[in-house]
Amino acid sequence: MPCRKVLLRTGECYHVYNRGNNQQPIFFDRANYLFFLQRLRDYIVPKAAEILVYCLMPNHYHLLVRLNTDQFSDAMQSFGQSYTNAINKRYERVGSLFQGRFQAIHVDREEYLLHLSRYIHLNPVPSLVRRPEDWEFSSYREYIGQRHGTLPSCELILRQFRPPSSRAAADASARSAYRRFVGAGLGRPDSKIQHLLLEST
Repeated sequence: MPCRKVLLRTGECYHVYNRGNNQQPIFFDRANYLFFLQRLRDYIVPKAAEILVYCLMPNHYHLLVRLNTDQFSDAMQSFGQSYTNAINKRYERVGSLFQGRFQAIHVDREEYLLHLSRYIHLNPVPSLVRRPEDWEFSSYREYIGQRHGTLPSCELILRQFRPPSSRAAADASARSAYRRFVGAGLGRPDSKIQHLLLEST
């Protein structure tokens, strides 16, 4: 297997992505999405990485992660194999589920985190849902305070919207500001992060 072009460094942030083999589905029902998220907890969080943002689509997934170890690639390989084995067993299928190993792009500026998080959260719009909060299988509901899940670590991004005030008021204000920021990106390609996106996403 050829060496990975992007060096994965502890403490750095990456846009991580993979799609189904031949662009076929990797999720077949709601239980698959939930199982995938549980496997992320089992294999990736918190030892290998923090999940800052995620979005699971029928035939691909996006993760925005901050690495906690130099063993992230090994953890992702184990994670992917575990999910593939479970899906193959359940649906009596054989062979690869994913199109090769995951891809990763280094996010080298904090400013890019905002724009990339918006891109990821808007991924289901408008092909699957009208509004990003209508898609169950992303971290957007946590970001705007509609759900209190513990998988995404929202602080790194939301703090960029937080005014210097009391924590409770600041959190509500930051979530509202983030929601407006995401809404402002509807239907508008974001030129700031073209280099952080993977083709045909």
